[in-house]
Amino acid sequence: MAAPPALPTSSDAPPRLVSLDAFRGLTIAAMILVNNPGSWSAVYWPLDHAHWNGWTPTDLVFPFFLFMVGMALPFSRRTTASQALRRSATLFGLGIFMAAYPRFDLAALRIPGVLPRIALCYLAAWAVRRVVGVRGQAVVAAALCVLYWVLLTRVPVPGVGPPSLEPDANLGAWLDRLLLDGHLWKQSRTWDPEGLLGTLPATATTLLGCVAGSWVRSARGANARTAGLLGAGLLLTLGGLLWDRWFPINKSLWTSSYVLFTGGMAAYLFGLVYWTCDVRGHAAWARPFVAYGRNAIFVFVASGLLLKTLILIKVAGPDGTSLSLQAYAHRTLFGSWLPPYPASLAHALAHVVGWGALLWAMDRRHVYLTV
Repeated sequence: MAAPPALPTSSDAPPRLVSLDAFRGLTIAAMILVNNPGSWSAVYWPLDHAHWNGWTPTDLVFPFFLFMVGMALPFSRRTTASQALRRSATLFGLGIFMAAYPRFDLAALRIPGVLPRIALCYLAAWAVRRVVGVRGQAVVAAALCVLYWVLLTRVPVPGVGPPSLEPDANLGAWLDRLLLDGHLWKQSRTWDPEGLLGTLPATATTLLGCVAGSWVRSARGANARTAGLLGAGLLLTLGGLLWDRWFPINKSLWTSSYVLFTGGMAAYLFGLVYWTCDVRGHAAWARPFVAYGRNAIFVFVASGLLLKTLILIKVAGPDGTSLSLQAYAHRTLFGSWLPPYPASLAHALAHVVGWGALLWAMDRRHVYLTV
């Protein structure tokens, strides 16, 4: 538990931007919203992932968070190799703990996941940033996108045949089965949306955030920094949409077109938040999201563990049948007076508001649980 310094002024720790915390907070609040519906059978389409190719607003959430992981690197105090390794290992360990909880069945433990991917991408982006400058980071991101496109569209899949972008038949799914068979996403068993090969383009997303963070930290004027974010964001977004014709935008595969599209959207939307909060000084609206952003990993882990606990606890429903505490609370608080879809959304919003209240109190007391 540690409180981040108020407004550091050394070259190693530049002043904390409201927009960094606010945009990260908006992203993690969106994660809480989409991860906690009252019923998975009653979810509005923007709050669910695209079935395969294509995208919904929900498919922007994870890449936005990785983009912010990269953006924060130029604004962090200088990190040693041992510190970076420790942070990465802690994030990976938290991900494994979340996957194992509450039964800790190691034989069927899912190893890939959101936090393990964040851990690997953070460490890779940190390492690239130590070796090359800003232009080099952009070149590495581009190279990773091209390499991934070649691997998925030009390399035959062992045991399958020609290159494929189908869920079970693509090169990434084959690699996951080869190395992590029995430890993949339980809904598929044969592939994982946070699989090993997809970490390459996900690292490119993180590096785009590094480049954006260095741009914002540069000596350019505020108008130039904002214009650069908006302009680059539009170009990347259009580039992703164009590449989608040959290499479809796909969150589960984390295709290179998805990297450009979501990286562009993140840069553009962050530019708007930066202009509003840090350039124009209109930051009052962002205070609840700043509280989310300063304890982002804590609330992601805690909310995930709470949901698993609520599902684990069984209670008797009104008709005497056994219900999870999560289902009982949903039916009692929302399902009893709202139609299914509004009830499910209200349940998710209650989680966002409830966690927001706790994070607000923690922020007021300068309590920050960081890795």
